[in-house]
Amino acid sequence: MTSPIFSTLGCRLNAYETEAMKELAAAAGVGNAVVVNTCAVTAEAVRKAKQEIRRLARENPGAPVIVTGCAAQTEPETFAAMPEVTRVVGNTEKMQAETWNTLRVPDLIGTTEKVQVDDIMSVRETAGHLIDGFGRHRAYVQVQNGCDHRCTFCIIPYGRGNSRSVPAGVVVEQIKRLVGKGFNEVVLTGVDLTSWGADLPATPRLGDLVMRILKLVPDLPRLRISSIDSIEADEMLMQAIATEPRLMPHLHLSLQAGDDMILKRMKRRHLRDDAIRFCEEARKLRPDMVFGADIIAGFPTETEAMFDNSLKLVEDCGLTFLHVFPFSPRKGTPAARMPQVRGPAIKDRAARLRAAGGASLTRHLSAQVGSTHRVLMEGPRLGRTEQFTEVAFSSDQPEGQILTLQISGRNDTQLTA
Repeated sequence: MTSPIFSTLGCRLNAYETEAMKELAAAAGVGNAVVVNTCAVTAEAVRKAKQEIRRLARENPGAPVIVTGCAAQTEPETFAAMPEVTRVVGNTEKMQAETWNTLRVPDLIGTTEKVQVDDIMSVRETAGHLIDGFGRHRAYVQVQNGCDHRCTFCIIPYGRGNSRSVPAGVVVEQIKRLVGKGFNEVVLTGVDLTSWGADLPATPRLGDLVMRILKLVPDLPRLRISSIDSIEADEMLMQAIATEPRLMPHLHLSLQAGDDMILKRMKRRHLRDDAIRFCEEARKLRPDMVFGADIIAGFPTETEAMFDNSLKLVEDCGLTFLHVFPFSPRKGTPAARMPQVRGPAIKDRAARLRAAGGASLTRHLSAQVGSTHRVLMEGPRLGRTEQFTEVAFSSDQPEGQILTLQISGRNDTQLTA
């Protein structure tokens, strides 16, 4: 029996869940199959999912094709209509052992039910799936899933459901297990990470979870937080930023825009000054803090002056790592019904944002040359600093280890050592 072929599109949470699915598939004895874990964040993401399905079907003739993930959850009929697809599985179903028991050949081929997607809004809990991480260097731990907010451009709540949290005790035990296996860095992941705890008894906050992990897992060298909503950062999280050196000085912020009117039309919960204030405060508490951010170019009704406010946000917040998303309307979202910006203008604005992000990264890299950093090796010749900056090496180093060294130079996107 051959093992299934897995393909992951989209976010780190999807990548985490693919690792869990591999274990579920192996336990169920699922063999010759192709599994595509899709993303729905943009229309382009859905197009790429279809492209990937067709490619893998061509390269693996006769293998059943199982499609899951956010795009499968939000558009099951789209994928069910593809002749290459054998089964469409929802986001909740993909994490259940009983689902994988039904995905074995010949059981999979012999059934007529093609879509296995239930109402994700009815899901009230999320499991703390135990996986061993990726590679030998960094592990990802899912602590939260879903989102209670309804930003006008976003389809993800309909793919992930409402917000639900993994209890702190489960998280701590999983991290202890991962540290025992030799992982030197753990990353907390979720769809709306700063909403963690709102559905748990006593409604703890993300900062409480961070402090608890650092206290109860003293052997964990590095704890990292993935994308957060800065307006929801709680007092304990800010205290952790100020006092806990094992909490890494890198935060990726869900900012989306830098103009107040566009932020209101996006139905975001912060204004431009809130974002700037948060970055100033976090950097004051932790001077070596580095920020990444998501910014959308060409949101409906965005004028050139409004876009200029987003462009200036790169400098005003001191953003180093920029994820730029050219706006594309998602069917079923309010933003899809708003007056759209023309395609060439969106493309031009995205390019200008990326150029600003590139210039900011160059300044950051130049400032690090000659300084000493602790670098976690992700591969023989690639590592990352505590600030998540890539470091390229000219000779092989031990993967998974943390090395203290001086940075000798830089290239366009990396430090060198």
